[in-house]
Parts: sequence; structure tokens; C-alpha cells
Amino acid sequence: MKDKYIVYFISKTKKKMQKFIEKQLDLNGIDDLVPSYGNILTALYEHEGKLKMTEISQLVNKDKSTVTVLVNRLIERKYIRKEYCKEDRRVVYIVLTDKGIAFEPVYHKISKSINTAAYRGFTEEEKETLLRLLKKLNNNFNERE
Repeated sequence: MKDKYIVYFISKTKKKMQKFIEKQLDLNGIDDLVPSYGNILTALYEHEGKLKMTEISQLVNKDKSTVTVLVNRLIERKYIRKEYCKEDRRVVYIVLTDKGIAFEPVYHKISKSINTAAYRGFTEEEKETLLRLLKKLNNNFNERE
């Protein structure tokens, strides 16, 4: 088996998926978002549109400084805003704006397109196997070592 090509194919697939997402955004008239914002929007959509910055960082598995940059860009584009906790002003929530909420149906449409393209020609068993193996591969790179 030519396993030395695994990094090559993972990298190539990631690039193709990003291009696919960019095209889907363009086809849906979205010109102010890029694929890297997707994880933050996903986290918010899955958690009722309101999370602390540390929660987002944990959910998207990125360090706080990276998340801060992405959050600030989404704030500039008016998809999200900061909301300070009334009980403890040190606590800051990241909250979807009306624009962020209005984007959710498009987000789900694009997500469905991605899954349809990604799993084209796969049986249910192959989908499950692929996901299980990708999770296993991902876990092999946990910061234990």
C-alpha cells in the first residue's frame, strides 16, 4: 500500500472542499464569507446562537487568538456581535445578529451540497467506515505526545 501519500491526499481533498464551499457561497450570492468562518457559525447554529468565546474555541478546536481573529471578522461583516453578561461584565457572549440568523438556511443548503458531493457513490456502510477511520486518524494526532 502506498501510504506515504496520505498527507498529499488529505491536503488535496481539503483544498478541493474549500474551493467547493467558495463556489457554493458565490452561487448563493454570499461574497463576504470564506470557509474558515464556517466552524464558528456552525457552533453558534448548534447552540442557540449564543456562546462564550472560550466555548467557541473549544468547540472548533482552535486557540483563542485564532478564534478572536475570526470572530472579529464576522463582527465586522455583521453576522455576529458581542454581548456582555449583565451579572458579570467580564463574561462576553458571541451572539448571532439578524444577518447571521438570516444566513442559516443558506448555510444548511450549502452543508447539504457539501455532504452530497462528498459522499457521492458511497454506501451507508462506506460512509460510516470513512467517518470512523477519519476520527481515528484525527485522534492519532492529539497532543499527548
